[in-house]
Amino acid sequence: MANHLDLEEQEQLDQLKHFWKQYGNAITWCLIAVLGAFAAWNGYQYWQRSQAAQAAAMFDEIEKVARGSDPTKLDRAFGEMKDRFGSTTYAQQAALLVAKSQYEIGQLDSAKAALGWIAEKGGDKGYVSIARLRLAAILLDAKAYDEALKVLDADLNEGFSALRADRRGDIYAAQGKKAEAKEQYQMAYKALEERSDYRRLVEVKLNALGAQAGDAAK
Repeated sequence: MANHLDLEEQEQLDQLKHFWKQYGNAITWCLIAVLGAFAAWNGYQYWQRSQAAQAAAMFDEIEKVARGSDPTKLDRAFGEMKDRFGSTTYAQQAALLVAKSQYEIGQLDSAKAALGWIAEKGGDKGYVSIARLRLAAILLDAKAYDEALKVLDADLNEGFSALRADRRGDIYAAQGKKAEAKEQYQMAYKALEERSDYRRLVEVKLNALGAQAGDAAK
């Protein structure tokens, strides 16, 4: 009986050796690939967390610099942020902050550059939409009407359609194109919530052009 069991065990061992000889390398390489992918994924996750932490720290630094109203230092800090963490959300938030700070102290070119960077490189459509609306406002102030309209022609987040129409209305009104301005204001009025304060502002603009807000609802 013992010999019979020994023979079965030997046969099973021989089969295992044969199987491993035939498929062992393939199994080994598959395990290496799986474990390597797992290690790479963990490494990538760690890298992302590290990048986010460093980007957050740099954003805090940019906030401090912005409060100091030093345009050169602010541009330098933002340039470093773009170079090191340009793909992060913090970089887009920093760009909006930099643009606001630079605009407030009269550094319009720097403000436009920061907003233009988000518009072209931003990965978050919401931030891109905000940047384009603000950039169009700066261009409107500079009387660069055609350029401002071109900025607004790009695809924006659906939630910003009313604001885009209102901004277009402002541009057309500044150009003396009353019919086009009314049309855009009416689009904005219809898209805004009924109790919105912004809707009442658009209504004032329509009235200034000799149009009734009620016409927009038709």
